[in-house]
Amino acid sequence: MNIVSYLFFKDAAAEAFDFYARALGGKVTMKMTMGDMPGTEALPAEARHLIAHVRLEVGDAVLMGSDWCGPTPEPYPGIHGSAVSLGVDDPGEAERVFQALGEGGQVTMPIAETSWALRFGMLTDRFGARWMVNCNRPAAGNGA
Repeated sequence: MNIVSYLFFKDAAAEAFDFYARALGGKVTMKMTMGDMPGTEALPAEARHLIAHVRLEVGDAVLMGSDWCGPTPEPYPGIHGSAVSLGVDDPGEAERVFQALGEGGQVTMPIAETSWALRFGMLTDRFGARWMVNCNRPAAGNGA
């Protein structure tokens, strides 16, 4: 089984995923616009550039998303009630990723050492997606 987070954006999926690729050191491996989809010839010109599907790969991890195109006239619901959780092995890398994702966003819990982690922090990025960056402490008895 594979569980993948899927984020919806208000007309900003392309910009968001390019930002995530830079911040996380990943690569956008698939990006399809609404205009690229079959059967969308009747779409208004202003909607053809919107993202129907985008896929970001960071190592073995995957994040996917698109621009919101819910049932008309349902408005964009926003991104809330969840967070993308990143597990990072190195405290320095956790700090780097946290700072990169936080550019233009809002920190809700500064990244710091906690009782369970060498580094943990939470933020909402400039696109409205919530993130938790976690660098766990080494397990006891593993020689670390």
